[in-house]
Amino acid sequence: MKHAVLLGSLFMATTAMLPFASMAAQATRASFGHAADGQNIDIVTLTNSHGMRARVMTYGASLQSLLVPDRNGKLADVVLGYDTLQGYLDRRQYFGATVGRYANRIAHGTFPLDGKAYHLTLNDGPNSLHGGVKGLDMQVWKVVDVKQGAVASVTMQYSSPDGDQGYPGNVTIKATYALSDDNQLKIAYVATTDKPTIVNLSNHTYWNLGGEGSGTVMDHLLMIPGDAITPVDATSIPNGQVVPVAGTPYDFRMAKPIGRDIRDGRSQQLLFGHGYDMNWVISRKEAEARVVARVEDPRSGRVMTLWSSKPGLQFYSGNFLDGTTVGKDHHIYRQGDAFVLEPQLFPDTPNHPDFGSARLAPGETYRNTIIYRFGVDGAMAK
Repeated sequence: MKHAVLLGSLFMATTAMLPFASMAAQATRASFGHAADGQNIDIVTLTNSHGMRARVMTYGASLQSLLVPDRNGKLADVVLGYDTLQGYLDRRQYFGATVGRYANRIAHGTFPLDGKAYHLTLNDGPNSLHGGVKGLDMQVWKVVDVKQGAVASVTMQYSSPDGDQGYPGNVTIKATYALSDDNQLKIAYVATTDKPTIVNLSNHTYWNLGGEGSGTVMDHLLMIPGDAITPVDATSIPNGQVVPVAGTPYDFRMAKPIGRDIRDGRSQQLLFGHGYDMNWVISRKEAEARVVARVEDPRSGRVMTLWSSKPGLQFYSGNFLDGTTVGKDHHIYRQGDAFVLEPQLFPDTPNHPDFGSARLAPGETYRNTIIYRFGVDGAMAK
């Protein structure tokens, strides 16, 4: 079997002010346009010595693009999105976005906390999705730190006020994107609160390892080590069960093409989601960061290994890309042209005590560190 290897050594960086440009990491900052209310949107570009380049914008603390080399060293942008800010403003699709306060869904937009019921804004039929009507993906974040050296990084911050979308507590959230010379992109989310609340943050990047606009990802080979899923109802809310994946289309414990079983009409879950759109149980509690998914594109040879400490992984196969989105370089995005992998708590956890807890109290710190390691297939083959 082919094995992915990560490209190695330490990060190179540069700025125009550094005399040894080849010895340091590059992080540059520029304007990306203005929001509807006139606020300036910054975009920070992180680059390593292999030419890998990440662009992160303050609108939604979003990954706007990521250039990754293939087996021949050719770079391609593997992230769906738009060339200009206006596309993100015109249509909410969570491209590359930080999602929360609660990533995924809360049933009927209601949850109990410390004996009180809270009511969120509804934006997904009867439910609240990814933080509600105006979640973190639609907010303008502030750049608080840009670093260059062995690793290039940018830290952005947003302060969500008490009552924002119905959530309690003044919550301060930081998102740090860091690119290192071993072709690793790390996103670290940190949050604190001044009164009890719930927090569940994740990233909603749409990936195509062949390059955005290159067509379907149904031939990408996906491995998810979870041995169960949390099935949902017709509105994508978990029914409280935990069901083994063995013998079902949801069994990705051994890598297989995303599209191999996606048309299995015996699966009610695939019918509900128009494809894969469900939570895999990686564990029943948080643990040290470990591999939660591995994806390989046979055509380009690009491999992405995803690490996280969170117990759940939402996998979405781009089912609602319907050909009406014109993205970067005038590419039309169609069903199955990308996949999304979101390490997080289980959906609707506040309404399912058996799923764990999303509670964050004053003095505590919420963390979700997501690591994407990129390599190529067959790099060790002789």
